[in-house]
Formats: sequence, structure tokens, C-alpha cells
Amino acid sequence: MNASGEQSHRRRLAKARRWVVKVGSALLTNDGAGLDPSIVRQLADQLAALRARGCDVVLVSSGAIVAGLVRLHLTERPHEIHLSQAAAAVGQSALVRAYEESLGPHGVTTAQILLSHADVRARDRYLNARSTLNTLLCMQVLPIVNENDTVVTDEIRLGDNDTLAALVANLVDADALLILTDQNGLMDSDPRQRADAQLIHMADVHDPSLDIIAGEGSALGRGGMATKLSAARLAARSGTSTVIANGRLPDVMTQVAEGELVGTFLQTHKQPQSARKQWLASLLHAQGKLVLDEGAVKVVSEQGRSLLPIGITGVAGEFQRGDLVSCVDAEGRERARGLVNYSSWEATALVGKASADIELVLGYCGDPEMIHRDNLVAG
Repeated sequence: MNASGEQSHRRRLAKARRWVVKVGSALLTNDGAGLDPSIVRQLADQLAALRARGCDVVLVSSGAIVAGLVRLHLTERPHEIHLSQAAAAVGQSALVRAYEESLGPHGVTTAQILLSHADVRARDRYLNARSTLNTLLCMQVLPIVNENDTVVTDEIRLGDNDTLAALVANLVDADALLILTDQNGLMDSDPRQRADAQLIHMADVHDPSLDIIAGEGSALGRGGMATKLSAARLAARSGTSTVIANGRLPDVMTQVAEGELVGTFLQTHKQPQSARKQWLASLLHAQGKLVLDEGAVKVVSEQGRSLLPIGITGVAGEFQRGDLVSCVDAEGRERARGLVNYSSWEATALVGKASADIELVLGYCGDPEMIHRDNLVAG
């Protein structure tokens, strides 16, 4: 697509009225010397300008642990979880205060929101977080969101702030997600290996060729692009378009909001999913796996129908009724996930069985579906 065609697609960003802006640690820190005040001020100026356009804005900002390391006189990020949590606790206040001091002159009121996977996993807490964020936006407050690193461990964390930003985009039904990094965007090859690497200006977020470019095993993947692509796809479940751009570019937020050809624009043509389906997609930690045959894969991933026991060929992991499980094909690729109606031992007994035989196999009559379509979301 030529430049004029790309720009016509980007003009939809000029109509976006609810933004989630994610800022990475690499932008905020000054070569390990803590937060860079000048960068924070520049970002605050741009956030205020975006709000002045009549937009609602939620900021998802990294940098708390790095800021805490400096205040605790630690020279490197510790491996011990309790030290990392301590650094997050010390640095979070410094991070929020830095934004408050820079946004205050613009008359912008801020609020601190700390989320953990527990806030997403429980449906009532998920809805409470959604209500709080929407209320703050209605009151013209700029929420500053971070993961609650003071209490989470690797086993229960959301994963990274790219993912967190996508979840927040789902929570507030954002029109656009802007991921600011220290790179220009998604490149078609590794620029450290190929001098002719070109920036991908625009792509469909679900284009499978992007997985090869930003795959986990590639140099670009190690640089963080794989998580950003995954986040963009998660955000797309609420109809949110994503832009990945270099946060060091002057007025990058304004340029993106005006539809300029900056960074990589990942658009989606799919209709937004229901709020419940978005919540299911936000449940990141599956307790087990169900292996599906070819017919079941087509039924759940393409037709949006319920998963029946007869379509299951294998069970892995231990889980209970109501737990989140991953539905994978014969090659191990996740094709869907959902809340299961049976425990792992019950599911194992029902592998390949018809729904009419459930009572005969288990000795009691349960749900005819292994996962009902209302509790199932395609990958």
C-alpha cells in the first residue's frame, strides 16, 4: 500500500477519543541513573496535549523498580524476589510523584492504580477495576497504571506492561493503544543484521507473517517486539488499534493522534468481542490443557461453538471445574481457551466420549459440554 493509502487508514486515529499510552522503562531511565526528569516532563507535556484534544487518556508506565534501585543504592536489578518487591515499593511513589509534578502545571489530576493478576482472574474484581477506571476518566482524571510488583511473583504476575496495557485497553474499551519504546516500530527484519531493514508502517494485527518477524526466537523477539505484537492482538479483542512507536521522537503522541506515518500501525478488522469474552482472554495463566482433534479445532476456533468431550484426544495438567484451560491442536498450538466444566480426572475419563455417555462414564449426569461456548474464547 502506498503512503497516501496508509495515511487514509491512519486517519481513523484522529477520531480516537479514548487512548491507553504505555511507556517502557528504557524511555524513562537515564542509563541506570534512575528516572530522567526531562523525559518525564516531555511525556507529561504530550499527555496533557492529548487530553487537550478532548481525549480520555490512561497511562501505563514502567520504571518503578528501576527508580527504586537508585533510591536504595542498588547497582543492578536483584535476583531475589523480595528485593525486587522492595525496590518496586520504594520506586512506585517516586514514579507517580514525578508524573504528578510534571502534569500538575497543566492542571491534570492523576490517580494511581496498581493491578495484579488476581484483579483480572476474579470476575467481580475485574468489573470493579473497569468501573473505577471509567469513573476516573469521566471525572477527567488521568489514571497511572502499573502492575503491583510489591506483592506479585513470577508465577502469578501479568507478565509485562505491554500485556497490562492491552488488558487496560480492554477494561476501558479504548479506541487506540500507543506503545512507546526505544525502537521506531516493528521492522521487517533485524536491523542489527540487515542494513536494509525497513519499518513496517501498517499491518493487520492478525497477519501470521508478523509472528515470524517478531517471534520469540528471533533477535527482535528478544528485544520485546513479540510481547508487543501479542499485546496488540489482545487489545484488538475490544476493537482497539495499536501503534508501536519511538517515544524519543518529538511530539510523537500528537503525530500519532493526527494520523501521521509514525511507527507501526497494527489495525484490526474484527468486531469487538463481548465484555465476558474479553475477560476470558485476559486470564493469562491456564491450569491445564485439552488436546483437540481436527474437527473440534474447527468447531471452537472457527465456528464459535461449544467444546464437547468427543472432540478431545488428550488431557494435561491438574485442574478443577471452573478453572481456565488451554485448548490446543495436535501440534500443541493454542486454538482457544475457556472455563472447563469438569476436573482433570473427569476430563480424562471423558476423552473421546459422546455427551450422552457422561452419566454412564462418571456415574452422574453433568454438563453436556466440556466448555460451553459462552465460556470459550478462540485464540
